[in-house]
Amino acid sequence: MRKPYVILIGSASGIGKSTIASELAKQLNIKHLIESDFIRAVVRGIIGKEYAPALHSSSYDAYKNLRNKSNYESYEDLVSAGFDEHASYVIPALEKIIQRAITDFDDIIIEGVHLVPGLIDIDQFKEYAEIYFFILSSDEESHKERFVKRAIQIHRGGKQLDFFNENRIIHNHLLNEAQKNNVNLIKTESIEKSTEEILNIINKSCTSIKLSNNVDELNDVINIIINDNKGSIEKIIYHLKGFNDSLIRKTKVNNYESAKRFIENIEKNPNVKEDLNNLYKLSKYREFYICASNLESLKKIEDELSKKGYVYNE
Repeated sequence: MRKPYVILIGSASGIGKSTIASELAKQLNIKHLIESDFIRAVVRGIIGKEYAPALHSSSYDAYKNLRNKSNYESYEDLVSAGFDEHASYVIPALEKIIQRAITDFDDIIIEGVHLVPGLIDIDQFKEYAEIYFFILSSDEESHKERFVKRAIQIHRGGKQLDFFNENRIIHNHLLNEAQKNNVNLIKTESIEKSTEEILNIINKSCTSIKLSNNVDELNDVINIIINDNKGSIEKIIYHLKGFNDSLIRKTKVNNYESAKRFIENIEKNPNVKEDLNNLYKLSKYREFYICASNLESLKKIEDELSKKGYVYNE
């Protein structure tokens, strides 16, 4: 029997997490969908404003209640610290909800601004549940458009629009923390595409493939895995001649834009390309840990790499 799903979807206000979480719950047939704002309301009823003024503020202006404002080097650091203080009161209750869902063997989706990578301790649940953590991102123009639409359509979001700069600081803070803590980043270009990307990660199949391509062929390899078949490269292992231990590089590249930047960096910097060539010479093959949305896509990737002669045959 599989472990229960615990799916966490965080982002700054106005990115689209509620809509995406709802669509995800529908497609995965998960009945428990919880917004962290509701949990915050409960916690506010337990902890008074005099004890936790940051909790009784909004996420984007909680910084106003910090006592040591002068200790922060920049406005961005100050807003981020206030936001973390605000979220820290909600997170213990969210962790209790996750624990209850696991105990009852219920799948659950939690969405909200309070899901901060590094603050919420998901490691404690990994043995008992399938944990998936996503932080959503958006470009500045699209983010502002969503706030304007919300304010016009449902008369909500006007105040948040006044604090748009602070919301962007929180947005960037969440992205930085996601990268530090190895949390999946999902760009919200559209509801359909974002949901599909999340489902691909949840349902993904993975395998190790030994490749013997050279540096000049690396662009083609990445194109086959990521661009053509929507796969991801999670890890590359270099088995180096003369060394007992292998060199392991965790990559987690799942979009072609970041892979393209990596290739462009190699082509623009002869020294980088030479170093990579030397690394390739020290290994007969590179072991790529590759994931795709299903076994069929994974097999297709392996077949295409094999046809091009990139798969290493011992």
